[in-house]
Amino acid sequence: MIQELTQSYGHLFENELLEEINQVGTFKELPEGFKLIEIGEYIKSMPLLISGAIKVLREDQDGDELLLYFLERGDTCAMTLSCCLGQTKSEIRAIAELDTKLVMVPIRKMEEWVGKYRTWRNFVFESYHNRLMEMLEAIDSIAFMKMDERLLKYLHDKVKVTSDIMVHTTHQEIAYELHTSRVVISRLLKNLEKLGKIKIHRNKIEVIDRH
Repeated sequence: MIQELTQSYGHLFENELLEEINQVGTFKELPEGFKLIEIGEYIKSMPLLISGAIKVLREDQDGDELLLYFLERGDTCAMTLSCCLGQTKSEIRAIAELDTKLVMVPIRKMEEWVGKYRTWRNFVFESYHNRLMEMLEAIDSIAFMKMDERLLKYLHDKVKVTSDIMVHTTHQEIAYELHTSRVVISRLLKNLEKLGKIKIHRNKIEVIDRH
């Protein structure tokens, strides 16, 4: 595990911290679609991503989901940090977007390292900042962007995270994550296809325009 930790976090953390993470962390391999964190659960550890991607979602009172942001290699989740340090229940759902490798770090060590390692403290603060910016971007897209613009941004984000121009998903799954209806998504996808920005296949969408 230490080799993978060094590859993903060696540029961020000193060797002593990497060794501690290796000693107390729990290495996990998650298949695509695995639910890592559920809303309402107490979180006892936080993830450090080695490879793959995690999508973080919120849920409304009707059970509909809204995609907030993706976590990739070298990331952690600020919402998880908040819940861990405050010992409160999770407000988010985290699901593996791809087959994912990560290390789960226990709460007690997170708090200890904030005072012990400057690099860890900087990492925590930067993680808060990055996730806050991504959540503001999600809010802006809902408040100020038309649904077709949100849909195209969503597809671009998927391509960026997966490094695959084929987005393997259904119209219904997109509708859930963008908090709209399948009918709306299907209509907008057809419009984007007519504009030459995507090509629709069975259960997958080819993103042609990636700008």
